[in-house]
Amino acid sequence: MRYADMPGTQCEVFVAAATSLVWEIMIDIGAPARWSPELRRAEWLDGVAAPAVGARFAGYNEHPVIGAWRTVSQITELDPERAFAWCVLDADGRFGKAMLNPAEPMATWRFTLTPEAGGTLLRQTVRIGPGRSGLSAAIDRMPDKEDRLVAHRLDELREGMRATLNGIKAAAEQRRQAG
Repeated sequence: MRYADMPGTQCEVFVAAATSLVWEIMIDIGAPARWSPELRRAEWLDGVAAPAVGARFAGYNEHPVIGAWRTVSQITELDPERAFAWCVLDADGRFGKAMLNPAEPMATWRFTLTPEAGGTLLRQTVRIGPGRSGLSAAIDRMPDKEDRLVAHRLDELREGMRATLNGIKAAAEQRRQAG
């Protein structure tokens, strides 16, 4: 598995709550920080206060190997109660040349919602690359281990997605029961 191939992964969970309720939680950029093992907080940039295509937000992350860093994400898709996607950019040049071009993201993330009987199927996907990231730097140091490094990073991202999806599920189902 090569970074240049922009590999990805996905996770999904069934949420016993209306799609509208899951959507409310899912589009809160700060919510994943409550459950993610890596994302610590997120905040809107440029005076924006709500999701819109083209809107940007900062994510503050921490990883035991990479350390702490900030990313800037730009929303690329917003289809109410269906899909929410953003690309992650290395605005600070931590992993190479500073990059704010959505065509060269470090990663692209997407949530999708599918109404089902009794609730909603919530799916999260990620595709890494083609822009440089902490993984690129690790591959530069150990090119003979690229397959293992990429597979390990995808495993970490899946673990984070599972935690985030389960957190959204619990929050939505709790609100449904309270409401």
